[in-house]
Amino acid sequence: MWTHGIGLLAVAAALAVAGCQAGNWRQKLSDELPVLGHRNWIVIADSAYPAQSRAGIETLYTGADQVAVVKAVLAALDASPHVRPVVHLDAELPMVSDKDAPGIAAYRKELAAVLGKRPVHSLPHEEIIAKLDKAGEGFRVLILKTHMTLPYTSVFLELDCGYWTAEAEQRLRDAIKAAK
Repeated sequence: MWTHGIGLLAVAAALAVAGCQAGNWRQKLSDELPVLGHRNWIVIADSAYPAQSRAGIETLYTGADQVAVVKAVLAALDASPHVRPVVHLDAELPMVSDKDAPGIAAYRKELAAVLGKRPVHSLPHEEIIAKLDKAGEGFRVLILKTHMTLPYTSVFLELDCGYWTAEAEQRLRDAIKAAK
């Protein structure tokens, strides 16, 4: 009887911790966003996404709907003048069939509506994971895990400078080269 009570207490404590973490992802995003900059990443991941072990990569369980988290993160990034997201999706996503993953077509449609006219870069899943692993060597990566149970649905947001464009950088590099 006593050990049963301790077991229930342990389970309750574990659920409370998980619940706190799940409820705090929005606060964590809000706290971290001013610190994050270009070369950092935010990933909105499906439930099977692995917990990566590199020190620069932090994984939080949101307990939330994937599309809702994507919307919230994009809204937060859009409100931050210092960064803008470069969207990466798994190249496998368009090829997954509803026969093998019921609901995937509806998800793709819903995600496309959320992403709107944003440019989307597609890479094979393993290449994106390798990019994250490499980025984690010197830069922070925040992974927000959702309860999504469809394959290849993670949304990878590589942060870029919000107030300086690639074109402006190229003009600067050209001017520096011309001044030599």
